[in-house]
Amino acid sequence: MAILTQTKFFPSSINQLHTSHSLIRRTRVHCSAATTKANPAAEKLVLKPPLQLLEPSHSPSPALLTDTTIRPPQPNDPSLLSTWSHRAWVASGCTTVLVSLAKSVTCAADSHIWLEPILAGLVGYVLADLGSGVYHWGIDNYGGASTPIFGPQIEAFQGHHKWPWTITRRQFSNNLHALARVVTFFVLPIDLVCDDPVVNGFVAVCSGSIMFSQQFHAWAHGTKSRLPPVVVALQDLGVLVSRPQHAAHHRQPYNNNYCIVSGVWNELLDQQKVFEALEMVLFFKLGLRPRSWSEPSSEWIEETETASQLQGQ
Repeated sequence: MAILTQTKFFPSSINQLHTSHSLIRRTRVHCSAATTKANPAAEKLVLKPPLQLLEPSHSPSPALLTDTTIRPPQPNDPSLLSTWSHRAWVASGCTTVLVSLAKSVTCAADSHIWLEPILAGLVGYVLADLGSGVYHWGIDNYGGASTPIFGPQIEAFQGHHKWPWTITRRQFSNNLHALARVVTFFVLPIDLVCDDPVVNGFVAVCSGSIMFSQQFHAWAHGTKSRLPPVVVALQDLGVLVSRPQHAAHHRQPYNNNYCIVSGVWNELLDQQKVFEALEMVLFFKLGLRPRSWSEPSSEWIEETETASQLQGQ
């Protein structure tokens, strides 16, 4: 379609007198239709495939290829086995504790003082239980896997709440090596400079109880028929944390019975709501909200052992 225009200008009488005025313009419009060939070089024909409905594919999706779901350790999992590095640290920790205990005994024998070192050891044992509860409360409620220094411990304890039975599968040195390393660095300098029987007695019992607290913890998750009779007797006497007492920690609301050496502090701390008071202070002063205030997530809800896991015991 083409539109042709033809314009003619006619002067008016006014225009003859005043040439500065505009002329009257008359326009004739002529319309004509014509077919033209499209220029093939102007546009190129683009063919687009029709939309197709998605159908199930046999190839795995990228989401499946990058699955990061955390699963419980399987029987004979390498993460549950002891390495020579683990054994070396446990041997080092035990050595420093025994040296401190030996110095306490020899110095007490030389000075004929026995009551004070024994009382110091008793105080060390009681305070070790309290320390285990405070530490356990802290890593249960604050921080995460990326927290400096304590991140691996926090992640391990969160996984322990989901699969608590895995602690009974860990080999001895695998379970104790982290605490043994800390004990080595703290107790060794004291062994080198201190010859006081009271101080050495306190340090030996307190540090030894802290180092072995994870083993006491593992026994609290064991079944009575599989534990050594002496362990069961010590649990029943309250010397070691008992199985029923620690089992309460793994039930909702997950905010009690944190102590894992003897558990002697648990009743007092829970009745007096000591940890709840500390949580309020940290929340109002620092804005830190503990995990125990939130509804339990899937990371905290315990999963039971499967048949294959039970067979791997």
